[in-house]
Amino acid sequence: MDDTANAQIDAGNDASLRRRGRLHSEAARKLRAMIVSGELPPGERLREVRICNQLGVSRTPVREAFRTLAAEGMVELLPNRSVVVAQLRSPDVEHLYQVVAALEALAGELACQRINEAEIAEIAAIHSDMVGCYERRERSAYLDLNHLIHRRVVEIASNPVLLATWESLLPRVERARAIANLEPSRWIAAVHEHSKMFAALAARDGALLARLTREHFMNGLKFVPTGDS
Repeated sequence: MDDTANAQIDAGNDASLRRRGRLHSEAARKLRAMIVSGELPPGERLREVRICNQLGVSRTPVREAFRTLAAEGMVELLPNRSVVVAQLRSPDVEHLYQVVAALEALAGELACQRINEAEIAEIAAIHSDMVGCYERRERSAYLDLNHLIHRRVVEIASNPVLLATWESLLPRVERARAIANLEPSRWIAAVHEHSKMFAALAARDGALLARLTREHFMNGLKFVPTGDS
């Protein structure tokens, strides 16, 4: 076999690996979104064939997605080879909230030191759209915009270690936060809290934003149902 043939085989293998990687990443992304939104509730058994049909992919990307989500704590791989959506358990959720609240409080302090007028205007627009989604009870869009606000503050903080650590914990905390906001009283309270947090950010008051951020997280914790409560 000549070098040209070997190169063609290598190129084909590389393309196959990239395609498989894309399918796995997309399957993991879709399943993660379904878990975070509550479409796949805690304790739900994920039947491989049904998930394959639902996502339109073969078993291999789905199995790889299950392993990825298990590493994130989103699903549990049981000894009998079944897969279930992980329960939210206390004190695990409390520990998670404490850490992410501290990370976002630090991000808020750093962001207040570095944010510019264009970024304040950007977050103001996102916040306004988010409030509009709340008023129309468009929960999915609200959650997307809520997530975007939190992400932009962490990004504006311009600390890559902080961002990487926050991103590693994000799927689990987003899931808990989405479930908490199913409670109507928590949802409206969260909207008011975000308004105060934005005002502190716009005023570049890092100490106030840090305090409000911690309170925002811990207020939400009270509304997160856990499998052992």
